[in-house]
Amino acid sequence: MSPADFRRYALFYLGYYGALGAYTPYIGRWVSANGHGGYVVGAMLALWYGGRIVAPPTWARLSARSEFPGRWLVAGCVLAMLGFAGFAGFDSGIMLFVTMAWFGVCFNAVMPQFEAMTLSTLGDRNHDYGRIRMWGSIGFLIVAGSYGWLLDRLGNDAFVWLTLPWLLLTVAAAWLHRGDRPHPVALPATTAREGLWRRPGTRHLLVTVLLMQLGFGPFYVFYTLHLQAQGHDGFAVGSLWAIGVLCEIVMFWVAPRLVQRYGAHRLMTVCIATTVLRWSIVAMFGSSFAWMALAQTGHALGFAAFHAGCMRRMAELFPQRRDMAAAQGMLYGFSGGIGGVAGAGVAAVAWQLGGGKAAFLAGAVVSIGALLAHALPMRAARAASAAS
Repeated sequence: MSPADFRRYALFYLGYYGALGAYTPYIGRWVSANGHGGYVVGAMLALWYGGRIVAPPTWARLSARSEFPGRWLVAGCVLAMLGFAGFAGFDSGIMLFVTMAWFGVCFNAVMPQFEAMTLSTLGDRNHDYGRIRMWGSIGFLIVAGSYGWLLDRLGNDAFVWLTLPWLLLTVAAAWLHRGDRPHPVALPATTAREGLWRRPGTRHLLVTVLLMQLGFGPFYVFYTLHLQAQGHDGFAVGSLWAIGVLCEIVMFWVAPRLVQRYGAHRLMTVCIATTVLRWSIVAMFGSSFAWMALAQTGHALGFAAFHAGCMRRMAELFPQRRDMAAAQGMLYGFSGGIGGVAGAGVAAVAWQLGGGKAAFLAGAVVSIGALLAHALPMRAARAASAAS
């Protein structure tokens, strides 16, 4: 990849995840500031995760038929920006949900397409992917770490206008790819998902990632609101988000060595157990910045290392490349899709019943379920092997 291509691809990740760094931590704060309760906040995030189920496969089929898939990328980014701009005029009523659905579908559609474009361009140099993807984490870090402070000073109404420039940057970066053509690679054979589902170990992995994502529901939906309710100002909230992202970046660099040394199953066990402890700390000691900072360091294991372990397990379960695309789609649908929607729903109910403490304790309980789903099948398999 030439330096010019590197800049083109890195710029898109910077803009896309910069916009996500505004949306993920602060959409709940904006919705709540407009007078809505926990159920509305949860429904908004459920629509967001629902877009991850329906949008990527549909968009992939449309762009795959095009001679210039880069034009579909531009179109998706423009539609996402226009959808988000709708929040400036619709902050209540049914149109709030319509706007959310529009933005969620379009914004979630383009990244899987761009990831495929990136990996296709890298070819045999796919190990350089991390150097490009890192710019996405930098964008998320800059925005998530600073927008809490900015919203305290400019007011919550500034949320939409502070986010739109990052979406405009995403459109501009996509425009640089408008003439990109499909790479001449052989298409993988179609693999029936039913066959993948029956493969030994697959269902246990999918249930584990679904429950893990469900347990993250309170974090993605109500973490900022929980911190505000516990007396933290915008600067403290942004700092805590930044701590989590910094730990995530560091872990992504060292995770391959950890997986190699300890194995995916053992590493994932530690990650899930750490997440149980993390949500318990957030629930019980939310008023303490020091305890919240300590809990945020758990993002390195609960998110980054867990993701690395999942990818290794996927490679072990589906060693043939022709199976991997369908398997990854199935994993994405279970975790980010079904798990995300269910997590938002559970978090909303718990928040309405008992606030942040109840929501994060619910996340800890669900994470215990993920730990059991992950650990017990392996223990049973070992016992059966010893008996034979």
